[in-house]
Amino acid sequence: MALYDLFCRHPRIATDTRRIEPGSLFFALRGATFDGNKFAAEALAKGAAYAVVDDPAAAADERIVLVDNVLEALQELAREHRRALGIPILAVAGSNGKTTTKELVSRVLAEGFEVCATQGNLNNHIGVPLTLLSMTREVQFGVVEMGASACGEIARLAAIAEPNYGILTNIGRSHLEGFGGPEGIRRGKGELYDFLAAHGGRVFVREEDPVLTEMVAERSGLACEPYSERLADGIESRLVGDYNRYNIAAAVAIGRYFDIDEERMRHAIASYTPDNNRSQRLETARNTLVVDCYNANPSSMRAAVGDFLAEAPGPRTRRILILGDMLELGEWSAEEHAAVLRQAMQDPAAELYLVGPRFAEAYAASAIAETGRATLYPSRTELAEALRSHPVADALVLLKGSHGIGLEKVVELL
Repeated sequence: MALYDLFCRHPRIATDTRRIEPGSLFFALRGATFDGNKFAAEALAKGAAYAVVDDPAAAADERIVLVDNVLEALQELAREHRRALGIPILAVAGSNGKTTTKELVSRVLAEGFEVCATQGNLNNHIGVPLTLLSMTREVQFGVVEMGASACGEIARLAAIAEPNYGILTNIGRSHLEGFGGPEGIRRGKGELYDFLAAHGGRVFVREEDPVLTEMVAERSGLACEPYSERLADGIESRLVGDYNRYNIAAAVAIGRYFDIDEERMRHAIASYTPDNNRSQRLETARNTLVVDCYNANPSSMRAAVGDFLAEAPGPRTRRILILGDMLELGEWSAEEHAAVLRQAMQDPAAELYLVGPRFAEAYAASAIAETGRATLYPSRTELAEALRSHPVADALVLLKGSHGIGLEKVVELL
């Protein structure tokens, strides 16, 4: 593959001219509101060795490589590189907990291997190829997170990364609109199992999860490594929420399978500090915050609210739930927001701040609206104004909502 030969000589990939590294390969990706072909010449001027384009009009330099489709070329290049490396790759997918599981697993495996894992949330049709192409010859093990919001997407990512191992964290009610309902979620996430079953791979499955164990049983010949959530017992961590036991147990199970020393594994988990608005506990001058607002769906929202209400407030005298809308739920939105509201109102002493129109609609349609216990904010902007004019103090506060609501931007006000 001629493009792979170029990559071997110039193994740094760029897709944004604002972050061009000298000697890199620039891929002129297209999007709904941009066309990277228009920036190919700029990329070369800023130091890129070559630019890959799919618009013949942009191919005006000998250092420009013309392909049929830039995105497909990037994905094919990543697959070629993955095959050339020949290392084991573990895919992490599921409705909730993907990133935390990926972080824990990669740190555990790093105690015995040179590991390259997905950075941040680069888990889509562009992020997965970029992750694979960031792997050098020194890497011994790859951990690749795979996200999806519709059927067919996991199958596409698996065909690029060709994982040998896989783990589904769970099957929850995320991206209901894109998947077309709960059964669509199960089918779409199950595409990872389908790939591994067809290619002799192995999955790690929490034996207490009846949905996942049934999905394994439905695929004859799929090698399975069952484990129990009890593996998390006695493991110290800095993660907030009982639901993180599942993520910790997964990391322990995978570490044991690959013969990672038990003490080094425990240390790796205990030393992981979440810093991405997921399961973070922050002590400010006035309050104790549980910040879990990178994203939200009905499954993760219920888990977070349940754990928060079960937690003793400690020295704080108030308990406040700041809940932002859950997005991409389609026709299930009203039902799911109402269910979370009923759960949040179970503590009569808790204060409830609802951010966004979906929670407002669910609240207005509910019997609990008569209690007047919730304060409604059309958006994060109005919430921020209220927190500035009436500062919250001496409270245990949960911030949970979809990333599009932006609740992380009010942390500094608490």
